[in-house]
Amino acid sequence: MNHTAEAPAVWDPSFAGADDCLLSSDQCVIRAEHYFVKGLIEIPVIGSDEMFSWGVWVSLSRESFSRAADMWNRPGRECEKPYFGRLTTDLPVYSPTTLGLKTHLHTRPVGERPCVELEPTDHPLAVEQRTGITLDRVQRIASAAFHSGASERR
Repeated sequence: MNHTAEAPAVWDPSFAGADDCLLSSDQCVIRAEHYFVKGLIEIPVIGSDEMFSWGVWVSLSRESFSRAADMWNRPGRECEKPYFGRLTTDLPVYSPTTLGLKTHLHTRPVGERPCVELEPTDHPLAVEQRTGITLDRVQRIASAAFHSGASERR
């Protein structure tokens, strides 16, 4: 019920090891100019208590990233205001592209991945986040993601 992207779409393996670049399981910095946090887009599964989730990367401003990093291991971080960002994960099962969709990143208690709330547009991903998807749709997404190799199942 979860598919995740290992890095933002703009990450290049040649960045690994550079002093001004970082890629961890939760945060990414590219050339000390571009900042990203990993979060979950959660989509309710209709007729179930379960959620389907996409592990995605959201770009943040330097200021928002710095604040999120400062609060990363602090109890009470879930009380922070959401951070505005843009989706930097291409989910190929959606058209048009998901790259650049406006988001709000909501922190959760320490140890929990942030929640990504999409701006309420008519983009199919935003519609699914608001209205939910069927179990059949989950299976089609899983099959497409597995066959494309674009996402890794966790």
